[in-house]
Amino acid sequence: MGLNGFRDAKMKLRVSLIAASVIAVALAGCRHKGELVIDEGVGVTAVRSACPASGIPDYTGDITVFRDGGSNTAQDIDIVAAMTNLRNTCDDGLRSGSGKVNATSTFDVLARRTDMRGARQVTLPYYVTVLRGGTAVVSKRIGQVTLNFADGAERAQGRGQGTAVIDRGEATLPQEIRDRITRKRRAGDTDAAVDPLNEPDVKAALARATFELLVGFQLDDKQLAYNVTR
Repeated sequence: MGLNGFRDAKMKLRVSLIAASVIAVALAGCRHKGELVIDEGVGVTAVRSACPASGIPDYTGDITVFRDGGSNTAQDIDIVAAMTNLRNTCDDGLRSGSGKVNATSTFDVLARRTDMRGARQVTLPYYVTVLRGGTAVVSKRIGQVTLNFADGAERAQGRGQGTAVIDRGEATLPQEIRDRITRKRRAGDTDAAVDPLNEPDVKAALARATFELLVGFQLDDKQLAYNVTR
């Protein structure tokens, strides 16, 4: 399989995993006034927030930079770096009444170089993507994190961040769907044994209202192949 085909296969796998978990993501978050609380009728206790889930997709949380003209072998490695300490803040727009959800993810980048001679500054690119429903890319931006190695130092650290601004209405379930999920069901009701979260239109509504804020290194084909196959 060629690299492009391999990348497509990995992306399809990721999309399928996100689609399978999108309802779980939609029903996770911090409890705030105005959110949907599910604790009766369907055997589920969860809170749904308008804030996006955040994460680092597989194979993009670290980067290996090889020396110019070198191969992708261990002796040709120049820089290795990894994202860590992903932290999230979010204003769901309720208190401000802005109608916008503002989310920020910050992360540290820890790097190591193989040649410790001299002071050196290295800039690494990363992407910030807002994903809707596990499949639709709403936006993608490229940022940069700068690392400063002191003379004789093997390691350096930097920090980056990604932001998302989402219309609160798009991240909110329609009232009819909320009512169907939270309606109390009694023994003997024709739909007493039916979990509304498994109904296709409810699943679709949850997916449409679910957003993710994803960050990762912007890798070229060589770097991605190295991460996938090592």
